[in-house]
Amino acid sequence: MSFSMKYPKCLKKTQAEVRDLIGKKGFVNEDDVQGLTYLKAVIKETFKLQPTAPLLVPRETFGKCNIDGYNVPAKTLVFVNSWAIGKNLETWENPEVFSPERFIGCSIDYKGLHYELVPFGAGRRICLGMRMGVATVELSLANLLYNFDWEMLIGMNKEDLDFEAIPGITAYKKKCSYPYS
Repeated sequence: MSFSMKYPKCLKKTQAEVRDLIGKKGFVNEDDVQGLTYLKAVIKETFKLQPTAPLLVPRETFGKCNIDGYNVPAKTLVFVNSWAIGKNLETWENPEVFSPERFIGCSIDYKGLHYELVPFGAGRRICLGMRMGVATVELSLANLLYNFDWEMLIGMNKEDLDFEAIPGITAYKKKCSYPYS
């Protein structure tokens, strides 16, 4: 939701897609989500820019290998940095810019087959909860956008939204957007 709040045109476009598809039905179900192309693109872009787990589960090399000019001995513990993958200039044009449109008509997904986007890992150690997690995010976001009109808190501007995170095994915001008292 934070990215949608920071980019109101994106919010309106996603909300219009959901409301146009659902009509007066009153709620979004799992079958409806399949037709929400732009919503799915917004979620992929969010996972690209702000993966829940910036560093994936560690792996151990089977044998000696060379990764991008670095000699890695056998039995070395290595981490995949999904945060850096989502910001790779060789893969993405303007990777720091929130642009869901880059995923429209694009076959890249987060099922571990495209290494340009790996918020849930890949291979044998891909997150077992990926399908449930993605379905929950899609369905929840679609229903929130369908049922509510969203706007910034009184006194806050979209420029006040801070996406700076403290990365590690998980990521959390460096500064809370709303100061609780």
